[in-house]
Amino acid sequence: MSKVRFGLSIDKKLAQDFDHLSKARKHSNRSKAIEDLMRQELLFSSVASLKGNIAGAFSMVYNHHRRDLVNKIIDIQHDAGDVIISSQHVHLDHNNCLEILVLKGNAELINKLTDTIRAQKGVTNCGLIIASHTSPAAKSSKHK
Repeated sequence: MSKVRFGLSIDKKLAQDFDHLSKARKHSNRSKAIEDLMRQELLFSSVASLKGNIAGAFSMVYNHHRRDLVNKIIDIQHDAGDVIISSQHVHLDHNNCLEILVLKGNAELINKLTDTIRAQKGVTNCGLIIASHTSPAAKSSKHK
């Protein structure tokens, strides 16, 4: 397999934290750790191309002091009521909240929802975990 060399400029503290994580995960070097992250992100992006129905959980951390962010998140969730089964809200500290959405339904609608939330300024960490996928060609279940 051929390799490509490229430069990367990032925050010093972020690089130090990443190096600690890389060592804890027993990566042989920083390049190996970055390759693993790239593979993970490519896998994550393939979720965006899923068709059919999915079920899963979307978690997000956000700063609730960010101007209008809470109202935007609420509006986005109300617009996606067809795929949101439930939500849980946790106060992490004075500034940050964790919210978890349980999702079920059309993969395209769920991806649109998660992409919209992810794009909001003030949302710092988020991720979608797919627990189930039913392709459009699969027979429908009696259970909904």
